[in-house]
Amino acid sequence: MKLSPHTAPAEPDGLLIRFHNQVGAAVDVTGIADSSYWTCHGCGYSYGSFGYHLDTSRPRANDHAAECRAAYHRIP
Repeated sequence: MKLSPHTAPAEPDGLLIRFHNQVGAAVDVTGIADSSYWTCHGCGYSYGSFGYHLDTSRPRANDHAAECRAAYHRIP
């Protein structure tokens, strides 16, 4: 699988966990254990805000990664 800047973006500050969706796009959980959120680099969806515990953000990001088949690519 060829990786693009969206499937393998640079690691953001505060990265806790990186999942990959069905087509390899990164789903990043960032923040700290007591205050985290996640973002999918495939479809652009994100969840949470600072204030969500990692125990909430992690399973939701994992569930999203297991179902998402989006791979964001710009078409010139």
